[in-house]
Amino acid sequence: MSETLWIIVGGALMTYLARVGGHLVLSRFERIHPRVEAGLNAVPAAVLTTLVAPAAMNGGVPELASLAVAGSVAWFWGGMMPMFLTGGAVLIVLRHLLG
Repeated sequence: MSETLWIIVGGALMTYLARVGGHLVLSRFERIHPRVEAGLNAVPAAVLTTLVAPAAMNGGVPELASLAVAGSVAWFWGGMMPMFLTGGAVLIVLRHLLG
């Protein structure tokens, strides 16, 4: 197998083990402390920020325009899926048109 395939398989395995491990640890508790629950609820926003921040800081016109459109969609319509779809579509189109 190629090195890339081994990296993908290893990453998938580690992701699965991390998710199962977290579930097993949390399933031992009858009740989760509110601070722990608040921290766990903040994880998706933190992950999204780590994905978007480099594009916002180092991106060109297509990336910044895509972020602006996605932010506008999120602000006015509030849905996560429309935000991702429109932001991704704008990014693809502008990268194609602007090279």
